[in-house]
Parts: sequence; C-alpha cells; structure tokens
Amino acid sequence: MSEQLVNIGWSVLFALVGGIVGIFLVVCAASFVPRLLERFTPNIDEEKEIARGNRAVADYFGRIVAASIIGISIVIAAAILGGFM
Repeated sequence: MSEQLVNIGWSVLFALVGGIVGIFLVVCAASFVPRLLERFTPNIDEEKEIARGNRAVADYFGRIVAASIIGISIVIAAAILGGFM
C-alpha cells in the first residue's frame, strides 16, 4: 500500500511541476508571439491600427496570437500527460 502512495505522491509532484513549467511557457509565448507577429509585418503598426478602430487588424492579430497560445498549450498538456502514462 505504501508503494502506491509514494507513486501517487510522485505523480502529484510531477503534475504540479509540469503545471508550473507549462504556465511559465504559456506566459513566455504570450509575450513572444505578438512581438514575432509585429516583426513579420513591419509596414503595419498593429497598436496604432487597433487604436484607430481598424477591426480587421484587431481580429487578425487577436486570432493569430490566440491560436498560437492554444497550440502551445496543447503541446504542453500532451507533454505533461505523457509523463503520467
């Protein structure tokens, strides 16, 4: 019985550490992806266009950043869940 409790404890520890690392990576991606997108579109100042009310730029910028963060989150979740199996 005690070996099972030790394994459960290790699983919980790995989940917590993986969750903390995952949160850190998602926060880093959330700060890196917008800068990368701005570098890919040097002739468009997204901040000015969004402030002027250009909804197309805001939608495009938001969808690209959101999709990138969701994709990175899925990869991190798969890595954490892969450690359990």
